[in-house]
Amino acid sequence: TSFPKCILEPLCFPERPACSCSAVGVQSGGAELLVCLFCSESVPTQQKDALLRHLLLEHKLVIADVKLIADLAKYLLYWKGRFMEQSLTDFCSVIKTNSTGPVEKQEEYFLLCDVLPEDRLFREKLQQKRLEEVLEQQQREREDSSFHRLCMFCSEEFTGNRSSMLNHMAREHSFSIGLPDNIVYCDQFLDTLQDKLDNLQCLYCEKTFRDKTTLKDHMRKKAHRRINANNHEYDRFYVINYLELGKTWEEVQSEDDRELVEDEDDDWSDWRAHPLSAVCLFCEHQSETMEQIYTHMKESHGFDLHRLKTELNLKFYQQVKLVNFIRRQIHQSRCYGCQQAFDCRADVLRHLEAEGHMMALPEASAWDQPQYYFPTYENDALLCTLSDSEEDETDTTEHSEDVPVIAEDISNLRDIRQSSVLDQLLRSRASCS
Repeated sequence: TSFPKCILEPLCFPERPACSCSAVGVQSGGAELLVCLFCSESVPTQQKDALLRHLLLEHKLVIADVKLIADLAKYLLYWKGRFMEQSLTDFCSVIKTNSTGPVEKQEEYFLLCDVLPEDRLFREKLQQKRLEEVLEQQQREREDSSFHRLCMFCSEEFTGNRSSMLNHMAREHSFSIGLPDNIVYCDQFLDTLQDKLDNLQCLYCEKTFRDKTTLKDHMRKKAHRRINANNHEYDRFYVINYLELGKTWEEVQSEDDRELVEDEDDDWSDWRAHPLSAVCLFCEHQSETMEQIYTHMKESHGFDLHRLKTELNLKFYQQVKLVNFIRRQIHQSRCYGCQQAFDCRADVLRHLEAEGHMMALPEASAWDQPQYYFPTYENDALLCTLSDSEEDETDTTEHSEDVPVIAEDISNLRDIRQSSVLDQLLRSRASCS
């Protein structure tokens, strides 16, 4: 089955400096089928995006944070059964698009997410099961003495425990993939790295070279004898990526640090914030202040957001929706003024400038829609530069009526953290030992 191209989740701008800020994907490919929640459609695990598109386009359903679901196949089977028992609206939030337009053009979309307690509990159950399997696998690898392999960088042979080879590569070749106790599915990890080297690919910058000698010289001279931390293909080989539901390894580590200094006096005297870098709506230019990015868009592209705000009397949330609307149109290589589609962004920009469409917005009904409350790019710092007018700041009643708000109950935050999956497993192991 083929599906048209669409945006299933927020995009993400490249950050400066580059960092791994997206949620880690710790699922491994398998032979299980992913089933549709409403019909007989099914796809292999590797074609997950095709099924998500099918759910969105055919059934108007979006599943939140799919990357954080430990076992998507079991998750889908569970909710397929539940939807047969009860109405879809008993479980899902409903989002109506084009709410101010004609009734015949309005559509309802459904969001299934862990705000629902039943969904949250089932995700945690799947996560705990996955973590137990990973810890058991890691223990088997620690006790296994049948390991036999050649070093990837020399002809030395290793048998017995895997740690001997990993320590050798770190000590003799300055190549380390981490402490052996932090690694799981080690054989698959080494196979993945060996395949890249066999295909003459640098493990760090991932460039391809003409022969092995050139590749080795490159990795040695450039000190590229390490893996690319931004390549999420490696995430499933590190135990820390399985520890906490919905958290990256950076969040787990920083949370541990906070626990260590919880009782100490806070000292923020030497803290320096990294300035936000807002990205232009039309090109890759970044600026660290509101004035700079607005000036760039006005002088380089003829787009004056301040003028539009004043002329159209845009309230804060209308500005948010307008920015997200333009972001999406430009990402999809479409003119937001006349809706003409192009092959690439460069063609769109040439058209906008040649036809004078930079400031030619469509009717408000095209962009003043609920779906544009949600950012096209999840790290869009330009949204942080938007501001209310004086009238908006006093008109809190109108905002509360127009804007859907999902509250987060943090009253039992300490209890929730103390009852995390990892804490439960550690306590049970300690009581058994």
